[in-house]
Amino acid sequence: MSDQTYVERIALGIEYFGHGFKGWQRQPSAKPSIQEELEKALSKIANSPIEIVCAGRTDAGVHATHQVVHFDSPVERNDNSWTRGVNSQLPDQIGVRWIRRVNSEFHARFSATARRYRYVIDNSPVMPVIYRNGVTWHYSPLNESLMEQAGQALIGEHDFTSFRAKECQSHTPMRNIHHLMVRRMGNLVVIDVKANAFLHHMIRNIAGVLCEVGDGRKSVDWVAQVLEQKDRSKASVTAPPHGLYFVDVDYPKRFSIPSGGEQLGPLIVSPANHLFL
Repeated sequence: MSDQTYVERIALGIEYFGHGFKGWQRQPSAKPSIQEELEKALSKIANSPIEIVCAGRTDAGVHATHQVVHFDSPVERNDNSWTRGVNSQLPDQIGVRWIRRVNSEFHARFSATARRYRYVIDNSPVMPVIYRNGVTWHYSPLNESLMEQAGQALIGEHDFTSFRAKECQSHTPMRNIHHLMVRRMGNLVVIDVKANAFLHHMIRNIAGVLCEVGDGRKSVDWVAQVLEQKDRSKASVTAPPHGLYFVDVDYPKRFSIPSGGEQLGPLIVSPANHLFL
């Protein structure tokens, strides 16, 4: 089969450390981006222009342990070329973890049924040095049990206007949160949220609100009140991006896409590795 007639849809599992990048999306006025770096690497291996689609775009400074992308390849390459070959062309902060050959029905974004994020907070008196760009620092003691209790008001389908950024381009503020858990492991407090989809800055705005409950500035009931008011100005500040990780995407089983839990690769933020395996 010649390269001129060959077309195959490829899905890749990607991880990246978002510090120093302008976010996922390729934009002429915002460089470097994760998408641009990955497309350049794929195009070198394919010796042809490659454009990719991702499961969920992330903001500047946000990380991913299990981003999923797809692209249509005009050439035939083996699995090693799409993994090790592409990785040899990427910056150290970006890596391909796995490959799946899928049919044309698969779409990294539109086939997804749920996305999952984790927000990682270093809750210690002194700002961390080694992994400060991989966690958010909050020096006031946090009560993770109260944070989880307050967060249960967000479970289910709701109007999340109070938790969306002003520049959010979604046509509707309705989203369905499947679970929201808060766990502590030593100094690290992790907010784990899964939903059908997310609004712009939604997780970071949820984290900001929950931290106010966790350090005693607001009551547990306040989160439900913020949700009900449907007013962004009634909520808290947007939490910083560098504590946020895109960790999993759900797809129908027929596509045989690995889940984030199956990936055992190390996270760049090594002190928090055990939170992502």
